[in-house]
Amino acid sequence: MVLDEAARTAMARAYAPYSRFRVGAALRGRDGRVVTGCNVENAAYPAGICAERAAVASAVVQGVSDLEELVVVTEAGEPTPPCGMCRQVLYEMAPGLRVTSLTTRGERATWRISELLPHPFTSGALEHHGAGQDRNRDR
Repeated sequence: MVLDEAARTAMARAYAPYSRFRVGAALRGRDGRVVTGCNVENAAYPAGICAERAAVASAVVQGVSDLEELVVVTEAGEPTPPCGMCRQVLYEMAPGLRVTSLTTRGERATWRISELLPHPFTSGALEHHGAGQDRNRDR
């Protein structure tokens, strides 16, 4: 319940004047530390950030690793999983992450991030080049 309350507190701080869709997120690392994030919108829409990615950024800054669980809270009528971009970031940071979505009315759903993103783009898909190679050589 610590994560639930932390996510609710974060949601209350969300800056969502355009969508009015406030989201709060709380992440817990294996060491028990909890970090939070909320969505922060911007008039230049792509400049905003989702609550889940804000929480991941906070975890990185605070040195919280081995992420185990994420709780997301919204005012939606039913539990809302993270968006695609957040799923990708969450998978890279914690491929075994447990994700729970709550509504302010108490509805709850839980998944593993691997269920939400069954075919992630991973670092293994990247072509690695040695230092100094011309990446545009074959174009």
